Amino acid sequence: MNSGLLYAVLAFGLWGVFPLYFREVASVSPLEVVLHRSTWSLVFMALLLTVMRRWAWLPPLLKQPRVLKVFALSAGLVACNWFVYVYSVQVGAVVEASLGYFINPLFNVLLGVFVLHERLRRIQWAAVALAAAGVLWLTWWAGRPPWIALVLAGSFGLYGLIRKTAPLGALEGLMLETLLMAPVVVPWLVWWSVWADGALSKGDLVINAWLVMAGPLTALPLLAFAAAARRLKLATLGLVQYLGPTLQLVLGVWVFHEAFDLQRLLGFVLIWAALALYSGEALWRSRQEAGVQG
Repeated sequence: MNSGLLYAVLAFGLWGVFPLYFREVASVSPLEVVLHRSTWSLVFMALLLTVMRRWAWLPPLLKQPRVLKVFALSAGLVACNWFVYVYSVQVGAVVEASLGYFINPLFNVLLGVFVLHERLRRIQWAAVALAAAGVLWLTWWAGRPPWIALVLAGSFGLYGLIRKTAPLGALEGLMLETLLMAPVVVPWLVWWSVWADGALSKGDLVINAWLVMAGPLTALPLLAFAAAARRLKLATLGLVQYLGPTLQLVLGVWVFHEAFDLQRLLGFVLIWAALALYSGEALWRSRQEAGVQG
């Protein structure tokens, strides 16, 4: 339990402070950052899997077109999520990005209803209604939907839905996704670097080092999350996941000095209340089931 909690805090803590990393590469366009992140993640994970001698899964999988199509779709979703997240940091919308990851668990609930045909309990419906009220309030107050938050929640939720039924673990799955993206990403990055005045061609060693670091910084939280998922109950893991967006919110307000006035706070309070209701009910039900089994 203790080691699982440590791995979970490490994973969501790293995801929570990602804005600090993307702030370091703010001079690079979001699309180029995504190209670097995909490329160096591929390189890092290829080295890691070679050291771990965990390549046996790949040859049989390459003969399964249906599985490859599923992972191609998940690769597109994760690329979309990466791009919007980097964009949010560069345009000063870290607070809105944090909202996306607060909304994500409740978006997953709706996916369960409409895609997996799951039935919700009354408290779960109440939590979804509260979250919807929060989003509608933020839309009315800002005069536009919080599209960054909604795209992040939607892309990550759909990505999680696909990966939930996919036949690979976190590391192998991301390896396959970046491998499928490589025929587009790597030539594009080479072209950008050589002919389009990309970051690599400018010779800034500090920026280039930060870009290369995108590989391990992408893979390490995934490894920690996979280790946590094997050791913790889903209810506990679900509670720890709020560490990520909480850290993002703190960074957005106190480090990046983004606006967080009373109107925006009210929208967040509605969503936090929804999460408290949903998580509290899930934790209570988990303890009830554990008591029955005991």
